[in-house]
Amino acid sequence: MEFMNEMRLRGIVGRSEVNHVKGKQVCNFSVATDYGTVDREGNPAIETTWFNVSAWSGREGIVELSAIQVGAWIEVIGRVRVRKYTTAENEERSTSEILARTVRMVPRDNDRMQPQRD
Repeated sequence: MEFMNEMRLRGIVGRSEVNHVKGKQVCNFSVATDYGTVDREGNPAIETTWFNVSAWSGREGIVELSAIQVGAWIEVIGRVRVRKYTTAENEERSTSEILARTVRMVPRDNDRMQPQRD
């Protein structure tokens, strides 16, 4: 049996910040994905889920980090990492992020991207 930890996202960049760590650049950004559903009353509804992503420069398959800007349509393939930490108030918490292996821009005219946002 093969174990797998892989996540594929297509969505819209919500925030983006490029930082320098030990001589390399990393872009930490968020991606919003939407899922169309119907609520209890039968009305159409959109469920939006936000994901935190880290992409390192110099990796094959990752676009130039400066291209990852707010509002860009993007596709990310990577693995999920969960980190635990303790707050200043001594509370244990955890956070998850996607460590990108592939990041590419998705053309806005791609009909498979739903819903349309402008």
